[in-house]
Amino acid sequence: MKTILKRTAALTLFALAAAGSQAQTIEAPRRDLLSFSVSASTEVPLDVLSLAFSTSREGSDANAVQSQLKAALEAALTEARKVAKPGQLDVQTGNFALYPRYSPKGGINGWQGSAELLVEGKDTVAVAALSGRITTMNISRTGFQLSREARGKAEAQVVGDAIHRFRSQAADYARQFGYAGYSIGEVSVNTSEAMQAVPMLRAKAMAAPAMDVALPIESGRTTVSVSVSGSVLMKMVNK
Repeated sequence: MKTILKRTAALTLFALAAAGSQAQTIEAPRRDLLSFSVSASTEVPLDVLSLAFSTSREGSDANAVQSQLKAALEAALTEARKVAKPGQLDVQTGNFALYPRYSPKGGINGWQGSAELLVEGKDTVAVAALSGRITTMNISRTGFQLSREARGKAEAQVVGDAIHRFRSQAADYARQFGYAGYSIGEVSVNTSEAMQAVPMLRAKAMAAPAMDVALPIESGRTTVSVSVSGSVLMKMVNK
C-alpha cells in the first residue's frame, strides 16, 4: 500500500513539473509588435468596349430555323471580320441554341432558337461604329471594362504610394508609442478594382442603329486600389 502511494505521488510531481515546463515555453504576447494596414487608389477610364449582338427565329421546321440563324450570324460575322484587329477589336461567336416549342397539351408544335455574336476591343470608336453596320442581329447588351494592360499600369503606379504610406505610418506609430524606430515583419500587398457606375445597355429586342450610324457611348471610370497590410517590430529608444 505504501509503495502505491509513493508511485502515485511521484507521478503527480512529474505531471506538475511537466506542466510547469510547458507553461514556461508559452511566450507572452509581444508588446512591441504592431499590425495595421494602409491603402492607395487611383481613378482610371475604362478602355474596353463590349457589344453583344443576338437574334432569334422560330418556325415549324427545325432545319429551316437553324438555317435562318446561321445566315444571320454569318452575315454579321462578315461585317465584323472586315474591321477585326487582334487586341483592338476581337470577334467571337456566342451562344447558338435550337430547342423545341411545346403546345399547351404537351406536344411539339414548332422550333425556336437564338444566335449571338460578341465583339470587344480597345478601339472603342471602331466597335461603336460596327454597331451600325450589323443589321441581321440586334444589340442585346453593351458595357465597358478595364483592360489587363491598363489595370497593370494603374497598379504599378499605386503600389509605390501604398508601400510608402505603410513605411511612413509605421515610423509615425513607433514614434508616438515612444520607440526609436521599427523593422518590417510580415506584410502582404493586395489589389482590387471598385467599379463605378458604368453605362450599360440591356435590351433583348433593341434594333440595330441605322446603317453606318455609330452607337452613342460613354466609358465611365473605375477605381484601382492597392492595400498593404502586415506587422512591424518597434525598436526601443537607446539610452
